[in-house]
Amino acid sequence: VFSPGGTVYSGTKFAVRAISEGLRHEVGGTIRTTTIEPGAIESELKFGSSHKESSEFVTDFYKQAIPADSVARAIAYAIEQPADVDINEIVLRPTSQEF
Repeated sequence: VFSPGGTVYSGTKFAVRAISEGLRHEVGGTIRTTTIEPGAIESELKFGSSHKESSEFVTDFYKQAIPADSVARAIAYAIEQPADVDINEIVLRPTSQEF
């Protein structure tokens, strides 16, 4: 679970993983799928909530955010692998992030 109060959000992330794996199995060996699971990444997300308590939590959480190009490098790594290598999952987050 992402955090207290983040149960539904976490559920959507597990659904993405299941859909990606299901697609890979259904199509067979002709495609590669990679699920990118970033932690606190510098983005506009922290400005998206109108709920005061949620907004305060997210703003505080994103103080430890890493640059978006960190995600771009991870994506490039997955793409640059040989055709017979599938990087199924990449989890990246700031070293200081607890969850």
